[in-house]
Amino acid sequence: MNWDDLRFFLAVAGAGSLSGAGQQLGVNTTTVLRRVASLEEDLGSRLFERERTGYRLTAAGEKLVEALEPVDRRLSALPRDFAATGEGNDGTVCLAASDILASHIIVPGLGAFRDAHPGLELELVTDSRIGGMGAAPRIGNPMKDVDVALRAARPTQGDMLMRKVGDMAYGLYASTEYLAEKGQPEQMSGLADHDIIGFPHAEMPLGPVWWLSRAEKPARVALRSSSVTARAEAARQGLGLTALPCIYGDHEAGLTRVFGPDLLGALELWLMARNDLAQVAHVRAVMEYLVEAVKAHRGRLEGRGREVTELALKPLKSR
Repeated sequence: MNWDDLRFFLAVAGAGSLSGAGQQLGVNTTTVLRRVASLEEDLGSRLFERERTGYRLTAAGEKLVEALEPVDRRLSALPRDFAATGEGNDGTVCLAASDILASHIIVPGLGAFRDAHPGLELELVTDSRIGGMGAAPRIGNPMKDVDVALRAARPTQGDMLMRKVGDMAYGLYASTEYLAEKGQPEQMSGLADHDIIGFPHAEMPLGPVWWLSRAEKPARVALRSSSVTARAEAARQGLGLTALPCIYGDHEAGLTRVFGPDLLGALELWLMARNDLAQVAHVRAVMEYLVEAVKAHRGRLEGRGREVTELALKPLKSR
């Protein structure tokens, strides 16, 4: 067996296509196809089903991925492990979070953090697969390239240090113009004559996702999106009501909070770090900064920055 063929196999398993794997590895699709075929021949097993939508793992392929993932994580971590052997707060830390947490929680205080740790380089990755509410993918798990993550859902990785650091409350929002035209609902049952900008069906049914999935049943769904900013812009354009983190929706011009977190609920915020790096000085410094950053913005995170606005709007249409 050519051991390097395993690297090509994992790339295809993660990307789901030859072209995606080729881009990741910096080679053409013909090379990827040849290396995968070579591995299948060596193992005497078909590892992928070639479908119109891409490459799907067979049972043998799933088994091989399960065997290779721990090895892949350790090999990917080697450069960071060696870099972490130095003393002091100098070094590079790769931090993952969602766009909303990055821009509203992490970045605002970085000036003072950088002054205190001038030799620390922070690489901020806004990958929704890691920082979002969905489960991180098992195949090609991006956590293998991340040292610390601030995640809006309880993580499932067993080899990570995990700590709940807060909650991110959600509210229901719409544009003032939309509410002036359609009326402002007083409770969930009043959404029957409204348009909803919802979450994708595949989103994990946590807190606000579960609430909105129930609320949208008697309503009309105008759009579904996993993007907070896309849902907010759709609401601003008058497409309907949508669920947004209060730390974002409460401060967006043109949006009015209709319901608060007392109805929609919240998502837990979890700090994650690799167990083997959690006590390294520069990684620990980033973890402590994140804890303090969440604490500093707790009021806005929990939706206490704004109360529901009472508007003089025309009543809802009778059904």
